[in-house]
Amino acid sequence: MDLFDLIGPVMIGPSSSHTAGAARIGLTARMLMGEEIVRAEIGLHGSFSKTYRGHGTDRAIVGGLMGMNVDDERLRDSLTLAREAGLSVNFQQIVIRGAHPNTVRLMTTGASGRVLTLEAASVGGGNIEVHKIDGLGVNFTGKENTLIIRHADTPGAIAAVTGTIASKRINIANMQGYRRQAGGDAMMVIELDTIPDEEIVDMIRAMPDVQGVTFLARRSDV
Repeated sequence: MDLFDLIGPVMIGPSSSHTAGAARIGLTARMLMGEEIVRAEIGLHGSFSKTYRGHGTDRAIVGGLMGMNVDDERLRDSLTLAREAGLSVNFQQIVIRGAHPNTVRLMTTGASGRVLTLEAASVGGGNIEVHKIDGLGVNFTGKENTLIIRHADTPGAIAAVTGTIASKRINIANMQGYRRQAGGDAMMVIELDTIPDEEIVDMIRAMPDVQGVTFLARRSDV
């Protein structure tokens, strides 16, 4: 079979960590950006930097950046499609001290000019771990229904968000909070048992201390 022949929701290839996982990292960046990506600097660490062409990692990441899921047959042609769409991509070999060998560091620019950086690892079986967003250390996998909320680190910000979720009878399975420094930029990563409706997301987005909200739906193949 060709490297990017697919069966069901999982990409078939010599290594799921180099294909399906890589595509999920790109897709996560695209969802966090929330708009079309026009430029991407793609830094590959460890095993990724040595085998990315042979294992199709480059095509997988770029396909994800264009919004393609791991079972999208267009992944095999993503580099050509990116050029046709005006998406500029540049691959570099980098070294990240202490990082998982299948780690990607992305610096992406959206159509509006917004810049997003993401550092994530493909840890096997198509699974990923996100370690940094815009330089802020985080830790989540995207396996569960996940709200990622950027906000100012102010008193009551977390309580306002969790209170809104609780008022709609949605259970929080796990929650983590991150910040650069007291009173600075912060981020909540909240895993939910069910999918929140758009009303809840809009309510959180409208809160005065909230700077942005992204929802990642639970993977259907876990």
